[in-house]
Amino acid sequence: MAGKSWDPGQAGKFCRQLKLGHSYWVVLKMATNVAPYEDPETCREFVFTKRLWGTGNPCTADGYSAHTVCQNFGPVYEDKPRGVRNIAGPAPQVSAPLGGNYEGILDEAEIRGLEKQVRQGSNPRTRRPASWRF
Repeated sequence: MAGKSWDPGQAGKFCRQLKLGHSYWVVLKMATNVAPYEDPETCREFVFTKRLWGTGNPCTADGYSAHTVCQNFGPVYEDKPRGVRNIAGPAPQVSAPLGGNYEGILDEAEIRGLEKQVRQGSNPRTRRPASWRF
């Protein structure tokens, strides 16, 4: 059974219904043109622990108001979204020169060979300057 969710227009309702100390989740969209190896969507956890003195709205230990979180990052979910990686978790693994399925200890000859492969593939005189990459 899926938990509740609140859209950005329901920020006031979210402030009234949330429970202090409970985890709430938002889904963040990633710019895959800038970070091509990242997941297109990740999620972030917010735990509201106290209330703001002026408004009485719940807030996190970092000072995020529940009203602001819902309006800026909403929709807010009561349960962690399935199939979406937590942004605070480990990033996805990308392929290495040996492939993703290599297991073992490299000896000196293998390390020299990999260093040669890197030197041949990454010539600073022939590659574009860093300012051209984006």
